[in-house]
Amino acid sequence: MNSESEELLSAPAEWDLPPSRHLHFKDVLMQHIDHDRTPSAPARPTPRRRLARGVVLLPLASMALAGALIVTLSGGDDTSAPKTRAVGSNSASAVLDRIAVAAMATDATPVKDGQFVYVESLGRSNEGTFDGPVRLGALNKREVWMAQDSGPLTNTGWIRESGKGAVMPGQLIPIESSAPVPAGIHHPTYKWLASLPTDPDALLDVLYAQTRVDEGKSKEQAVFSQIGSLISETIIPPANAAAFYKAAAKIPGVKEIPDAVDAAGRHGIAVTREDASSATRDEWIFDKDTLAFLGSRSYITKDEVKGISSDTLLGTSAIMKRAVVDQHGKAPARDGS
Repeated sequence: MNSESEELLSAPAEWDLPPSRHLHFKDVLMQHIDHDRTPSAPARPTPRRRLARGVVLLPLASMALAGALIVTLSGGDDTSAPKTRAVGSNSASAVLDRIAVAAMATDATPVKDGQFVYVESLGRSNEGTFDGPVRLGALNKREVWMAQDSGPLTNTGWIRESGKGAVMPGQLIPIESSAPVPAGIHHPTYKWLASLPTDPDALLDVLYAQTRVDEGKSKEQAVFSQIGSLISETIIPPANAAAFYKAAAKIPGVKEIPDAVDAAGRHGIAVTREDASSATRDEWIFDKDTLAFLGSRSYITKDEVKGISSDTLLGTSAIMKRAVVDQHGKAPARDGS
């Protein structure tokens, strides 16, 4: 781990908050204002690369800001599966197969209704102006408590961020939606994840049917991003986790990167997919030995307005801790404490 992340992890709790989410909340708030003026418009900006200042992982895109933000879960209407879904000939299939085997061998304590999945992560994301150059903010800490009640719920969890540039440093912010959300792809409880098919083809059918597509993004990339979102801030039963990785191997265009670094400075092996439609590229990073999920990176590959013609890092994250807790707002005890 590099010195910057070590300093962050050892810092007192009164940090400023993450610049990454800082601009994201501002963006979403402005989008929400526009959305109120035009109810039929999507709540999120259209080509995905326009999320440049927002999230690293977009773990559960329905973030809300203390009652002021209400995020509508909406997008494109194309829910048909692409005709091409054959396994690629590159080495990503073999890597994802190994990751699936490792996931199957991992213990996962079932999460009950009334409990919360707690995930602590580090991240950096773009704080540049909307049409200006990309400028990554400082490394920040993010904590989420995802509700496990099947619902429908209007508040599916809580988020607290700490670090320089945060909108509401150290404060709990509810993750809200404009209408009650049942357990499902937008409210992925442990119980719902356990109900999904463990056959990768059947699982892909579900994902292609339920994943919405932002304008300017391909269906394949939307599903790849959706899987990345689901593996980032949830606890998944081992058989289902394995199925997600096997399903990802069947998405066209998925490739392996032999060495990648997460936001905490940890080196690992990565799986990536570049989307020509939206000029974006996402990476999932795994430990080279244990094959555990470490974090992610997102890139914009082309943007004429910003003068980008090759990979430019938009955001990076690192998962530092996962746990099951009985109360939101409280972090689990540290190991050895």
